[in-house]
Amino acid sequence: MARGAQPSASLLLFSLGLVLLYFSSGSTIRLAEGQKTWCVAKPSADDKVLTANLNYACSQVNCGVIQQGGPCFNPNNLVSHAAVAMNLYYAAHGRNAWNCYFQNSALVVQSDPSI
Repeated sequence: MARGAQPSASLLLFSLGLVLLYFSSGSTIRLAEGQKTWCVAKPSADDKVLTANLNYACSQVNCGVIQQGGPCFNPNNLVSHAAVAMNLYYAAHGRNAWNCYFQNSALVVQSDPSI
């Protein structure tokens, strides 16, 4: 193309079509949706904050899995129970980063903490 020349309308339409095809293919969206994340309690978090998080999360979602005899009861400690409750809340509310803030006492992780 000569200096100062304008690209042809067909070239612009072709380029726009490629961009639209890329974004409408959903490949980047499928990758983000396929990536599983969990919300876990920071082990260094204050017990009072974790207790408040546990109580709040369980007031919003069913925390039966951390009750005695439940599949997530063990290990039976505050950090583990708070982490499960916070993750249940996080999952129930769309797995958005802001649903895992909990007074800066939680982290979003990409590896399954139950393993």
